[in-house]
Amino acid sequence: MLTIATGNRAVADAVKAAKPGVIAAYPITPQTEIVEQIAEYVTAGDLDSRYIPVESEHSAMAACIGASVGGVRTFTATSSHGLLYMHEMVHWAAGARLPIVMANVNRALGPGWNTWAEHTDAFSQRDTGWLQVFVGTVQEAYDATLMAFKIAEDERVLLPVMVNLDGFTLSHITQSLDTVELGDFLPPFRLPHAIDTSNPLGYGPMTGPADYFRFRWDIERSMRDARGVITEVEREFAERFGRSYGPTEEYRCEDADVVVVAMGTLGKEAEVAIDRLRDEGVRAGSMRLRWFRPFPDLDLSGRDVVVIDRDYSFGFGGVVAHSLKSKTGIEPYSVIAGLGGQEVTYNDIADFVRNRHPGKEMWFGVSDHV
Repeated sequence: MLTIATGNRAVADAVKAAKPGVIAAYPITPQTEIVEQIAEYVTAGDLDSRYIPVESEHSAMAACIGASVGGVRTFTATSSHGLLYMHEMVHWAAGARLPIVMANVNRALGPGWNTWAEHTDAFSQRDTGWLQVFVGTVQEAYDATLMAFKIAEDERVLLPVMVNLDGFTLSHITQSLDTVELGDFLPPFRLPHAIDTSNPLGYGPMTGPADYFRFRWDIERSMRDARGVITEVEREFAERFGRSYGPTEEYRCEDADVVVVAMGTLGKEAEVAIDRLRDEGVRAGSMRLRWFRPFPDLDLSGRDVVVIDRDYSFGFGGVVAHSLKSKTGIEPYSVIAGLGGQEVTYNDIADFVRNRHPGKEMWFGVSDHV
């Protein structure tokens, strides 16, 4: 059904379609509309779920963990400092191999206090064992949330998935949304290691040196297997509903001499910059990185690469730029831009390309090159 919705509403509508048995909720700007809309669906009887309004984000993830280990499909949403407050339980969810789905509305971290978009909140959780996907449109927020449940619950994966959407520039923006009837696309949830109350057992949580590393390796093995599962699910989604996705979204890259790599809404803004550059005779293209974990294999050989990071790892550099360099060996022009909602227009992105210096880092609005 075609309608108009915000990014937050799109996530809530996808959750309604997925029918999780338990939703744990705690409000935080700019995510609050997601759990508010879900609460309305539950209250109206449009979604048959146990809605748990908890006292903190830490408790929200703990409630999802408890429900998931009991064999129930679960969902929660958060943002920024709420995600940081969850941190201990975020590790626990992945380590316990629980396919929880969480929407994270990307927002800067304080101090100074800031409610606008930035990716540092999600990247601070990059080593927890969660799959992470970043979306660029309202439609993609809906589709990615639906696919997240199917990917997470596949027995080759059984890892939680974080769906990331930029605060305000996507969470509150209004675009067209085409909702779907899922049918049997998302089968009933079955957790192989779910607790069975009819067959009570004792569990020893301590794991010694002889076995602990095996659990860590199993997470990595599943993260690697997730690449194939993601491809399968996205292919099935395209066949059923007509919308195609991949690890990246490429725009005019076929003959490009220079490629802009960005994530989220900046990745969509870059497409307008590419059109402007093409009009000038510059053979430019853009590659919007969708999946951050597992990090995709990228073919950028023989091209200049401009990476726009809406994040920073202090004392190290832009997270995406250094991830790309590690995976490909390419020395990109690393641009740090958009932190805390800093305005970055397509004209600015076009200038990044025109004035690129491969191997250098530039903080937009601070200095030419650092």
